[in-house]
Amino acid sequence: MTGRPRNDLLRRLSAEDFELLAPHLQWVEVAANHVLHHAGDGISVVHFPCGPAFVSFAVPVEDDREVESLLVGREGGVGLSAGRSPSLAFSRVVVKVGGTLVRLPLRALEQAQQRSPGMHEIFSRYAACQFAQLLQTAACNAAHSIEQRAAKWIIAAREHIGSDEIRLTHEQLAGMLGVSRSYASRVIQTFKARRILATRRGAILILDAPALETSACTCNGAVKKHFREVLGRAAG
Repeated sequence: MTGRPRNDLLRRLSAEDFELLAPHLQWVEVAANHVLHHAGDGISVVHFPCGPAFVSFAVPVEDDREVESLLVGREGGVGLSAGRSPSLAFSRVVVKVGGTLVRLPLRALEQAQQRSPGMHEIFSRYAACQFAQLLQTAACNAAHSIEQRAAKWIIAAREHIGSDEIRLTHEQLAGMLGVSRSYASRVIQTFKARRILATRRGAILILDAPALETSACTCNGAVKKHFREVLGRAAG
């Protein structure tokens, strides 16, 4: 495959900077639930989700549980905040919605950034945005209700996918929220009773997006505002 991938971060690069990376890019089709990294794995490859594909970061906690802390879709990449290679993954990174990912050796990215201060600036700004997103998630987990957080995650998934049908099970939502499956199911039942959501096997359907937005906290909006202010609009 040739041309610019459907990834906003890569589209922010100038034509000259993109050509530095183009020979090293590899398009791959990845299914949902595919694990890109386990916690403790060495990171030598950067992944850029394209189109509706997106991945999540799941941080291990006690009792063999994981809590999902970050979603990354076409707005960014995975492995960029690792610093200079080699580096170790702190969380499990898994594909939530399958599709096209573009792979790039971390070493090739480092070499290209050494040749281009402009590229280095863009990826540094993105790493700062991703760190801000993690800080916002930590604050959200401490300050907001399970219902607000559930609405926030479902809205984020909708924005990544571009569809009102979210391929998300109650168990997966529970993992995102760090709660039991039964608790997540009760939250979904509350939204169903208010005719905001419906469910079918393995999926959540958004019936009333404005009402879901009203039920959510404002964390998604704060993160998107920060991305716009720091990175600006995608080029190309």
